[in-house]
Amino acid sequence: MPFIDLPKQKTIYKVGQPLTALHLITSGSVRVYSPTGEYLIGKGDMIGICEICSEVHFLGYETVEDVHIMNYPLPNPEALQDLFEKNPDLASLSVISAFRQMCTIMNHCEESALTCGNLYNRLHEHLSAYQTLCGQYHLTPKELADIEQITTYVGMETPDMWLTDFYQALLQIFTANPSAAVARESAVATGFLRKASLDFRKTYLSLEEQLHYQEQLLHYYINQEEEDLFSCYTNLFYQVSQASADTTDVYTAIQELVSTVTSNAALDKSRLAARLQGFKENMSRLGTRQPVAADTPHAEVHEQLAGSLACILEYAGAEIETASNFRQNVDAYKRLSDKSSSDEQACRLRRQLTEGFYTIYSRVLEKSLTDDAVPLPVKMFLLFGYVDEELAGTADSVFLYQLAGGSEAVSGDGVYTFYDWLKNIYEGKKQPSRNEFGEDYVDYLHKQKISGKLSEQELQDLTENPMRKVEFELRNVFPTVNKITYGRVTTFCPVFTSDTVLKELSSCHVTPSSIHNVLDKIRSIDYSAFYRETLNMDSPVAQKENIHVECLPDIILMPNAGIRGVTWQEIEGRKRTTPSRMMLSIFHMEDLYTTTIRLVGDYRWEMCKRVQGARWNDLSERSLTSEYFDYIQFYKKNNELTPEAKERIRQSLQGAKNSFKEMFIRDYLLWVQLESSASPRLNKIARQILFTYCPFSYEVRQKVQSNPLYGELLRRHDVQCQQHLSHLNKLCQKLRNEGTPVPEAIEQEVEYFKRQLPT
Repeated sequence: MPFIDLPKQKTIYKVGQPLTALHLITSGSVRVYSPTGEYLIGKGDMIGICEICSEVHFLGYETVEDVHIMNYPLPNPEALQDLFEKNPDLASLSVISAFRQMCTIMNHCEESALTCGNLYNRLHEHLSAYQTLCGQYHLTPKELADIEQITTYVGMETPDMWLTDFYQALLQIFTANPSAAVARESAVATGFLRKASLDFRKTYLSLEEQLHYQEQLLHYYINQEEEDLFSCYTNLFYQVSQASADTTDVYTAIQELVSTVTSNAALDKSRLAARLQGFKENMSRLGTRQPVAADTPHAEVHEQLAGSLACILEYAGAEIETASNFRQNVDAYKRLSDKSSSDEQACRLRRQLTEGFYTIYSRVLEKSLTDDAVPLPVKMFLLFGYVDEELAGTADSVFLYQLAGGSEAVSGDGVYTFYDWLKNIYEGKKQPSRNEFGEDYVDYLHKQKISGKLSEQELQDLTENPMRKVEFELRNVFPTVNKITYGRVTTFCPVFTSDTVLKELSSCHVTPSSIHNVLDKIRSIDYSAFYRETLNMDSPVAQKENIHVECLPDIILMPNAGIRGVTWQEIEGRKRTTPSRMMLSIFHMEDLYTTTIRLVGDYRWEMCKRVQGARWNDLSERSLTSEYFDYIQFYKKNNELTPEAKERIRQSLQGAKNSFKEMFIRDYLLWVQLESSASPRLNKIARQILFTYCPFSYEVRQKVQSNPLYGELLRRHDVQCQQHLSHLNKLCQKLRNEGTPVPEAIEQEVEYFKRQLPT
């Protein structure tokens, strides 16, 4: 095969050129261009290997330095197996290169999805800030056309997130033993590469979709017609300047706006540069000086955080060997140029750091529970996973320091940091969570006693020992949930580092108020989300009456910067009127509202299963889970569904890995976000099930009543509410006639149904 030498900055392929060959890089590096970014491949990588199922290149390739490549003609995908049979070593190299590039582009896709959510949130924050500033200066804000049509990002081409772990694991297996027989087997290699190529293409399409969504949002920031947010802010600046008022707040807001969009790959940077130049020229013409921001040095904070790791290790009182190993691993981690690298050395280092972190955390926690003067670096370690000021970065270290030592509440009203949650368990205010096998602390101890591992006396001691309860939570819940909420499980490391933070900490910090805001927003749509139906046992005159009791969840904030949430358990113990437990990252980089909707959907499904027990999918017992299970299981035979609807269900089920619960959660997300805005997305059957068991609030029903799709559902719901209310009113009247006071629970039940009907 011919060898080819290419100079640096040489275009190898442009997007759209025919794919007729593969090229093995033997020296040098090549830059690969995707819709929302770029990445590098180098020695041992194969150019074009992720595009073998396409007739043309949908990626661009350009040399970064002088490159030496080997050329392998590939007239069609079927020729790949013949190529590998003649070159067994090439099969292994091709598979490893494809897996490596697949992991890279999946990470790009996750980060791009985060960017979509962040940009959507920032757009609304900037709109709100603009309106506030106009009010501050008593000016009328300008309205942007069609801004209300923008909704949060809901990807239609989103690849299955389990693929990241799948390809990461395969990469580790093949990299560890590239000369294994299976890696050199031509049929195996060809099969893996065909699968990877199809997944790569789907991920690429998702990136294109995300890019288009970001372009839509950026249009409201900067557009050719200059009917945009940048124009709103700059015109406000000119008006304030001409009135000889202080322009510092407006200028700072303009800087923040520009900072938000500058690094986005979808931005037309030449247009932004031209607009900025025009703004500067207008400032000069008006004789306006650039406001000078106040200097805010943080020298004192840096001085107090110097040597944070030593402070934490000293406080932990760990053995010399444990402390020394952890320090060495932290130093090695700091030296890594790519802390999310998938090579074996980096993976091993992250595993060692993780093991050491949990050991140190346990020691520090135990001491802190009885210490009223916990040093701030130690408190930052407990709250945020902070270990070292260099790893955390200057700006983030200062923010964490101020947050840990400030007066603003980081816990409260059913929202707990993980550290405060453990303190509540230690003080007996909360019981430990279930482990991965669904066992709570008492069940676990009894199982140990039955197996002969505990005596009766030991069982009694452990049942009453608060520290053993805390250790149960640390051992059975903390490592698992910390990794789940982080989201990127293959590159997980519990140590806080600025490299894993994809947005400003202040904008992604989850507070009690932000949690309550999103919960209230969900409850304003799905009013019965957290109501549980139970028998009224408090009053002997109405013991057979079912009443609805609202029980809001406990939200536990894990010490990491992550992208996922998890509903860990739907009730505490066996009592149905106890709070569920939902876990989130304390710095949540996804859209908090969207994530919380998913958690509530998960909770609704699991709570129904808990109530229904073994008959949760038995259609003879009508329930949310049984009807939805029947709908998905037999959708192909359902004559009420169109062929297009059936095909969408098939594709969605495939994307949900055949999980009926995941299918429901996705439908619930559409129900709350879009259907509640009179923007139908569900089919007739799914809409009927959701309306029956997750009905809209009265206000939302008023909004959607003009749409004929909801007509019959609305009438049926109102009739059912009227029937319940009529029964309760008759009961109340009967009790009053008998001279018996109406129980408070019954009065609350009357109000529950009254709120859902016109006054």
